[in-house]
Amino acid sequence: MTTAAEGAARTYHVRTYGCQMNVHDSERISGLMEDAGYVRAADGDTADVVVFNTCAVRENADNRLYGNLGHLRPTKLKHPGMQIAVGGCLAQKDRGDIVKRAPWVDVVFGTHNIGALPTLLERARHNAAAEVEILEALEVFPSTLPTRRESTYAGWVSISVGCNNTCTFCIVPSLRGKEKDRRPGEILAEVEALTTEGVLEVTLLGQNVNSYGVEFGDRLAFGKLLRACGDVPGLERVRFTSPHPKDFTDDVIAAMAETPNVCHSLHMPLQSGSDRVLKAMRRSYRSEKYLGIIEKVRAAMPDAAITTDIIVGFPGETEEDFQATLDVVRQARFSSAFTFQYSKRPGTPAAEMDGQLPKSVVQDRYDRLIAALEDITWAENKKQIGRTVEVLVAVGEGRKDERTGRMSGRARDGRLVHFATGDTAPRPGDVVETVVTYAAPHHLNADGEPISVRRTRAGDAFAAGRSPRTPGVSLGLPTVGVPAPLPAASGGCTG
Repeated sequence: MTTAAEGAARTYHVRTYGCQMNVHDSERISGLMEDAGYVRAADGDTADVVVFNTCAVRENADNRLYGNLGHLRPTKLKHPGMQIAVGGCLAQKDRGDIVKRAPWVDVVFGTHNIGALPTLLERARHNAAAEVEILEALEVFPSTLPTRRESTYAGWVSISVGCNNTCTFCIVPSLRGKEKDRRPGEILAEVEALTTEGVLEVTLLGQNVNSYGVEFGDRLAFGKLLRACGDVPGLERVRFTSPHPKDFTDDVIAAMAETPNVCHSLHMPLQSGSDRVLKAMRRSYRSEKYLGIIEKVRAAMPDAAITTDIIVGFPGETEEDFQATLDVVRQARFSSAFTFQYSKRPGTPAAEMDGQLPKSVVQDRYDRLIAALEDITWAENKKQIGRTVEVLVAVGEGRKDERTGRMSGRARDGRLVHFATGDTAPRPGDVVETVVTYAAPHHLNADGEPISVRRTRAGDAFAAGRSPRTPGVSLGLPTVGVPAPLPAASGGCTG
């Protein structure tokens, strides 16, 4: 492995852990680095700068980071001038402790000052000393920063950062701060810029997307934003994550049902089906309200695929509480679920609660939850057999594709589809119509000849090795409306 040659542009590599927000932040970090003259390191090469974009929510996040930093130390010793930077939620939480535990780290930056990274790297190099800069509040909205997108066909668009909720198991509000909403004109300008580059699918991203508008006093702003996305030329699919049941309103359901490019897929976190546990979690809804939302969504969109998050083993959870969760799961009929065993997160109220459960109890309930969910998701997927689905061809969704001769992608409802290509040669970013022939708990197969293959500009971009690169977009007033057409992003596409 080699680093960049003397006199060549310095190279970088970003390692990402955690949620969709972190993935999108890493696109911002890549854009910043390239704007500052760095070049992404080739596979197999040792980068001149390695950036860890960390998570503080997942179990053992700190052990994973410090373990990886330890593995990288010998490489740094062999390559004088190499720099290591640590950012993200764990950096915001641990601050200067990171350089105490790993003194070979050069830069520590937080969730509120991503834009300072190139300056901090230069300062650390000049001073030959670690630079730690953690801000308590957002300096600039991340979407004003340049972005190097990872996909030619799908893009994240951040509509807000931070969270105003106080869930007792979650450390995110203390690390990302109170909710700050981006202006609708800025959001739509970025969506327009992406579709100009050929992107077909956009996911609107926030810690709590459907509380969007709280900053400028419009509680219906999110539904209006969805409808406005329906008027963006070339935008075929709109998704969003994650909403919160307490803020989910009927106007959003209507916007989803009535806006043709908004996908009938909804991720609605449940966390627990027990009202007593929901109260202890400070989740300001109860199971009846939750199931009422699901009922309204299905009445408006019978084909909607609904996914969720569930935590098992929250402090004080009884067997009766767990059975209440199973009851809601059976009534909601989720198409899939992200499931978690509760574990302590230092700094959260739940970590100090009485009634912490033994690992064996949590594991037993988790196993039973998984079994119940798999029965339901398999039954729901079997209903798809014989249906024609529109699949946006993706990269990396099918681990067995090379062996089976299939390709993979997502249907409009978000389900994963592995499909036979027949005599066609679709590319990631192209759109395939095919018929479902088989269902498993977590995916669908379509093994017949595709009905049609539509070649797209996103597929052209993938074949040419290009990915969208958008500049920072910062314009518009807090009103919802489709912006005037924008030129292609400055600087063109990068390889």
